[in-house]
Amino acid sequence: MAAVMATRLGAQVSLSKPAGLSASKAPVARAPVARAVSCSAEKKEASTVAGVAAAALALTFSFGAVDAAYADVAGLTPCSESKAFAKRKKNEVKALNKRLKNYEAGSAPALAIQATIEKTERRFDNYGKQGLLCGTDGLPHLIADPGLALRYGHAGDVFIPTIGFIYFAGWLGFAGSKYLQEVAKATKPIEKEIIIDVPLAWRMLWEGFGWPLRAFAEYKNGSLMEDDSKITTSPR
Repeated sequence: MAAVMATRLGAQVSLSKPAGLSASKAPVARAPVARAVSCSAEKKEASTVAGVAAAALALTFSFGAVDAAYADVAGLTPCSESKAFAKRKKNEVKALNKRLKNYEAGSAPALAIQATIEKTERRFDNYGKQGLLCGTDGLPHLIADPGLALRYGHAGDVFIPTIGFIYFAGWLGFAGSKYLQEVAKATKPIEKEIIIDVPLAWRMLWEGFGWPLRAFAEYKNGSLMEDDSKITTSPR
């Protein structure tokens, strides 16, 4: 009986040792798990950024799209429904066809006029398909007021191009100023202003891609503008 009990105790001791050893080795095996979690977090962050970019792109196109239900703005009507627009197209094509009769078919002037007729018809058709608005004069009009443009779906007329121009102009200006600040630290700054350091210029350009956020951060910490005492002024 004592031998059987001793055998059982020995078995329990021998079984408990691997458990203790595996518990002591558990911290060593945590590193790969942490790396996997970090990798999944990076993938999740990348997917979030891609989702935000896709949403911004979709929002831009939705602003640029024209809703036919809200096409009538400030007395303007869609060009595809405007009688004055159709009359102007008819008159222009008629005038070109009248000129075409003065030349022999297949001659160089006739071919040039025929190409102009096709371009004119294509231009008028595109104006009608793009949802532009026409006035009583039969000419397309753009909605420049931001409120009306966003409300009636004509942001693509002036509003979005204006925002794009401001963004790219600010991007180039911000990157250019950072380039000048960087080359000012060199031994020959004037030489780098005359002969552009292309690698440095590219780096400043890509770093300035998010210039609105960087400019706002510099404005908050006071580094965006130079002190008045360091600005040279002409004598008065």
